[in-house]
This record gives sequence, C-alpha cells and structure tokens, in this order.
Amino acid sequence: MSADEHLRPGRPRLLRAINERAVLERLRAGGPASRTELAASTGVSKPTVGQALANLERAGLVRSAGQRTGERGRSALLYELDPTAAHVVGVDVGRSWVRVAIADLGGAVVGRRDERNPARSAGALVARVHALVRDVVAESGVAWEDVVHAVVGSPGVLDPATGRLRYAPNLPGWGRPGLVDELRGALTPSLAIDNDTNLAALGERAYGHGRDVADFVYLSIGTGVGMGIVVGGELYRGARGAAGEVGFLPLAGGGLGAAGPGKAGAVEEAVAAGGIVRTGRAMGMKGALSAERIFNAASAGDATARATVEREADRLAVVVAAVAAIVDPELIVLGGGIGANADVLLPHLQDAVAALTPLRPPVVLSALGADAIVLGAIATALDTARDLVFSERAGDGRLG
Repeated sequence: MSADEHLRPGRPRLLRAINERAVLERLRAGGPASRTELAASTGVSKPTVGQALANLERAGLVRSAGQRTGERGRSALLYELDPTAAHVVGVDVGRSWVRVAIADLGGAVVGRRDERNPARSAGALVARVHALVRDVVAESGVAWEDVVHAVVGSPGVLDPATGRLRYAPNLPGWGRPGLVDELRGALTPSLAIDNDTNLAALGERAYGHGRDVADFVYLSIGTGVGMGIVVGGELYRGARGAAGEVGFLPLAGGGLGAAGPGKAGAVEEAVAAGGIVRTGRAMGMKGALSAERIFNAASAGDATARATVEREADRLAVVVAAVAAIVDPELIVLGGGIGANADVLLPHLQDAVAALTPLRPPVVLSALGADAIVLGAIATALDTARDLVFSERAGDGRLG
C-alpha cells in the first residue's frame, strides 16, 4: 500500500476539522456572519460551510444569531460563536492579594473577586485559592464542570524538569515539591501556572497599551520586581523561562552576592516595596512606614518623601536603561503597586533615564492596573480552552 493510499481514509476527517476550525475562528475573530460571508472570508465552499456550521451547532460551539435585515433581497441567517460552550478561570496569586476571574469562551468576564491574602503557608494559600475560585464560579451561575481550563499567575518561574516554582521568596513554601499538583487537585486537571509579570504583559497585549505594539516590556514594581518581554507580538521566555527576572540585576553597591536560593536580587532589594521603606528610613522618615505611605506623603509635598521617591526613580532608571539597550522596546509599561504611582514617579524617572542613556523608550502607566495579571491569565486560558473544546466536541473529536 502506498503512503497516499494509507493516508486517504483519514483525509475527509482531517479536512472537516480544518474547515470547522476555519469557520469557528472567523466567527470568533469577526463576530456574527452568514454562510455567504463565511464562505467568502474562509475560501470554503458555501455547502461545506453549511455542513461545518451544522456540526459546530450540534457540538454546542455555534448558535444562531438572528437575521441580517435592512438589505434588499432575502434576509440572511447569521451565526455566532456560542460563548456559553465553556468557561475558564484566571487567578492572580500575590503576597497581599488573590484575584479571581471567570470568563466565557467569548472572553466576557462573568465573575470577579479580589480578596486579601491572609495565608502564611503554601497549604493555606492553596486552600484559599480553591475556596475563592469555587465561590466565584458558583456566584456567576456557571456549573463547575463547564470550567475547562485554569491559569494561575504567581511570582517565580516554573521549572518544567522538576515541576517546582523557583524565585518566589515572597510566598513562603511556594517552591515546595508537589505544589503544582496540589493546585491542579484544588482547581482542575487542565491547569497551567505562569509567571505573574509574564501574564501581566500578555494582559496588556490583549487589552491594554500593547494591543498595537509588536515589541514592548511590562515592568512590575511592587512587593517584588519583574518584567515581561513581548517581541514580535509574542512573549519571550528565554532558555529556562527566566527572561525578565530583572530583580536579579546587580546595582552598584547593591551587593553582588545577595542573590541566591530563596533570596531576592540586588534590584529587588533596592526598588521593591521593602527597599523603598529602607530608603525612607535611611533618609530620615519616622513612624510606621510603607511604600504606599511614602508615595502619599510625596504627593502631599513632604520633602523627605519626595527625595525617597527620587532615589527610587534613580534606581529604576538603571533598569530602564539596561532594558532599552538590550531589548530596544517600542514601549515600557509600568505596573504593580508602586508602578501605579506614576504622577509622582514618572517625571523624575524620565529625567533620570535621559541622564543615563540616549535610548529613551516611552514609559507609560499600565492601562489595566491591578487587573493586568488576572486578565492575562484569562487571555492565556482562552487560547488553550478553545483548542480543548474544539478537539473534544467537533472536527477530530467525539462527534466524528
């Protein structure tokens, strides 16, 4: 038997899957359309489009969207992606907050909640995430079995060889063996865990300033420091997933030997929230200090607080200058709790960058604020969920 003869029995099934995917993707990207419009935009014949729509409708992936009226001749029956076919979960696990969102297959957020993170151990945090996600899914009226995929954003980098999270010193026990499996058991077997700042960059790419920018970075300054790098519209992870771990960049006088297992790097020690508090105290600020209080005092005109913020900007400028020289991004998006203080921080940061380098990419405040990570998790989860649902229900799936 020739190779062609061997492959021939599977060709109709493969062609059906290709055609159905083409129709489904056109409806997802372009909205409701008639058979004629789908045939024109996909290059598939109208009878084949009709068969694909029938299969997709039977699979629960496509539904009727009424008729187009107001035109001469017969009104056309329209079809659209059925967003209720499945749902996804996005979770942002941080030192201070846990944020959860539930979205349908069309990307509409149908459930949302943010809660303070009271957990002081990895086990307690997994239990909190489990309870919070279950509550939000129930409140949104979604059946748990309709959740087909979840993405969790977390500090650190997942090591695929060991299944452990590295570089997450701000979440005690978060790098222990078996944690990812515990999260899958608490949520859903179809689960991915990704670096929080990478997800924030993907959120910005999908919904924020990165929508029309091919090359940009998302620089997050908060409890920790991280960066997500988008090159050519795609997230760049590096050889071991650690691209963007700028918290480990050395600073002059920052202690080159400070970084190690379970330890923060020099930049993170200097410019994250704890570093700002230490700088404020060194400059003479008194009382109970936090990064938020220092920025509030600077906004109110306190001279010492302003000097503290200027020192922060000087240190951040070193990071921006290094990133500009290595990545040459079109844009730097500033996020995180400290990055949100753009009114106080940005003017001096821009001046400090100008004093260091002729490479001066625009620096803007994130369009998504605290929602960047959880929206990035949703955007990432949707990409996977659409493939999962299609492969299970249509094309090459169970309807074959």
